[in-house]
Amino acid sequence: MTYIQERGSTHVYHVNRMSKEEMDHMISLCVHDQPAYCVAACPFKVDTKEMLFYAAKGNFKKALAIYEKITPFPMILCDGCTAPCEEKCKLCEIGDGVSIREVERAIVRYGESGKRSSVFRIRKKKKAVIFGSGLFPLFLAGELERKMYPTTIYCQEENYEEYIAAAAHLSESDCRNEAKRLKFMDLVFEFGCSLDPVFIREKMELADVVCASEEIAQKLAPQEEADIEIMLREQARIVSGSTQSVMDAAFSAKRAALTVDLLVQNLSPYSNRGSEGAVTTRLYTNIEGIKGSERIPCGAEGYSKEEAVEEAKRCIQCHCDECIKSCVYLSEYKKHPGLLAREIYNNTQIIMGDHPMNKAMNSCSLCGQCTVTCPNGFDMSQVCRSARENMVSTDKMPLAPHEFALMDMLFSNSEAFLCKPQPGFDICRYVFFPGCQAGAIAPDVVMDVYEDLCRRVEGGVALILGCCGAISEWAGRYEMTEKVNEQLKQELAKLGDPAIIAGCPSCMKQLKESTGAVVTGVWEILKEIGLPETARGLEVPVAIHDACGARGDVHTQDTIRELLTEMGCTVENTEYSRDLSPCCGYGGLTAYANKDMAAKMAAKCLERSDAPYVTYCMACRDRFVREGRESRHILELLYGDHACSMPDISEKRYNRLMLKEKLLKNIWNEELMMEKKDYTVTYTEDAIRMMDERMILKSDVERVLADYRESQEAVLDEETKELVARSRLGNVTFWVRFIETEEGYLVRRAYSHRMNIMKRVGQ
Repeated sequence: MTYIQERGSTHVYHVNRMSKEEMDHMISLCVHDQPAYCVAACPFKVDTKEMLFYAAKGNFKKALAIYEKITPFPMILCDGCTAPCEEKCKLCEIGDGVSIREVERAIVRYGESGKRSSVFRIRKKKKAVIFGSGLFPLFLAGELERKMYPTTIYCQEENYEEYIAAAAHLSESDCRNEAKRLKFMDLVFEFGCSLDPVFIREKMELADVVCASEEIAQKLAPQEEADIEIMLREQARIVSGSTQSVMDAAFSAKRAALTVDLLVQNLSPYSNRGSEGAVTTRLYTNIEGIKGSERIPCGAEGYSKEEAVEEAKRCIQCHCDECIKSCVYLSEYKKHPGLLAREIYNNTQIIMGDHPMNKAMNSCSLCGQCTVTCPNGFDMSQVCRSARENMVSTDKMPLAPHEFALMDMLFSNSEAFLCKPQPGFDICRYVFFPGCQAGAIAPDVVMDVYEDLCRRVEGGVALILGCCGAISEWAGRYEMTEKVNEQLKQELAKLGDPAIIAGCPSCMKQLKESTGAVVTGVWEILKEIGLPETARGLEVPVAIHDACGARGDVHTQDTIRELLTEMGCTVENTEYSRDLSPCCGYGGLTAYANKDMAAKMAAKCLERSDAPYVTYCMACRDRFVREGRESRHILELLYGDHACSMPDISEKRYNRLMLKEKLLKNIWNEELMMEKKDYTVTYTEDAIRMMDERMILKSDVERVLADYRESQEAVLDEETKELVARSRLGNVTFWVRFIETEEGYLVRRAYSHRMNIMKRVGQ
């Protein structure tokens, strides 16, 4: 057996980088972080979704804190809000949208303002003055105070209440509340000012930023010079434009405050502004299955607390989770693909680290289901595949997660490999490629299929037993994949470059890409030449599991269903079938890198139906049987409903060798000389179970015992009378606990560890 060399250093060989631009483009496809429809419609970008979330829980204090983030005077803005968000509510498509404005008013009315922290509030050096009163000067004063500009307001009013009343038409109690809020702001007010041109020009000279209402601006400059954002002389001058509503005034004040920031930094007021006002969102929210409802009626006094809570509960919290709903991998990591992809990218391209995201990138099954369920086609498999290749190429990816699978691939393409033309043919029209898992799990079926193809297909059908190379590609070991591709191309050339009849959809996909040959599924051939006489459908309804290797291959999906119908099977329709079908947990080598994740993937597949499953991927069939569900590969039904076997990992290797030996003897009259021992090795049931869980082969155990027979080195456990022997095979040290019998050895336990035990000098 040839072993794979473990990484030995942190030397960087080369990097197949996914560029930052490519990653940014990929991440931009994920709309999970896009604003909700109501949020996008709001010119102030208030997080309406989160505000309604807290309101629905009755937490009006937190809901108000969210509203206060976008305005210094929530009562005034709320009173004049025209609620452009309401018509964009997703519920409008199936009924009444949420009455956001009335819930907002209840939040302002019943919410308790939190205390503002003075920590890290450092006042700026530039001084600002505001002349006049009205909505725009009022909102602008609040915005400048938030930005920590020392601001003085000169007005004709005599107190805070009058200043508020001059700007907004509020009830007496609301006016007092907003005046109280204004009073506690870090602003300086000079009431009762004449505001004549002489007074104004005198005060202007003392300030760096000058702001004025439209009325005051007209006293200083012609009407045509009055604009919302202009700069006069050497000072930053902001004047009010014509504001027709509360929302216009509040929005203009926000823009003006940003202009002040730019001007005092000697920057253009027309650049670096970001997105202002309402925006268009790319969010996708699936409302299938959501029932429409009517708004809770609102009286003249507005909602009560209880009514506001009930109305807020109608909000469906618009978001996109199409991929997370169907993908175990994304739901288990509780991260949307844009965020998870960014973390994986940073780990591989920036940190170049060994540990933080290795398990995450190796746990993806690379099945591509997310690409189909995502409205924009986000491909998480591309991110994880690229990350694995980068980590391998930079010598940062440990071999441990994938070593067993890679060794199994090498076994399939060496000791268990077979390439033969059909007897009587030197050049064949076709070659049957059943796939390594078919030979490992159902060798008798492979034998029956090949013999049938030889009888009924014209032009000769050769046979190749081996692995297509998908395993090394999934592991990111592209150099190993290239060697497999070269081996297969050479063997195909010896056969006359025949068309390939594949027994596995993943092999079909891999062989098309790697060899350039014409590849067709064995099910297509059987559809063309007719079903074998042994074809028998199950008497009970069955559920089809579409293999992820056939995603996007409608022809294969249809052909499988047609064959089952011809066999008399009744097929149940299930959720997430065809292109939406999830992975069983074998794809991407998830079953080797993260067993728990793979088990959850298999369970996700099986929760769609209680019926027996029929699939056309032998790995899927094997995983479902291991989860306790009756499952058949379609070839097992086509060739006599073979018993539903469940071989362990050692039996899978043995099956491939026996299939090779049996084929050589029965079809080509060749004997394969198998090594025979003059002693026996038996195993307890616990040992078999433990070895299967820990991926320890019987051949590994027997190598340890062979070394023991030669060296006679072992440790005796006085309590159990068991001998413990060990050997390092490749990158792993194996321990075997056994007792000697008259015929040989009885193995009771076996375990392994990726370590090397060094002997002391002199031992």
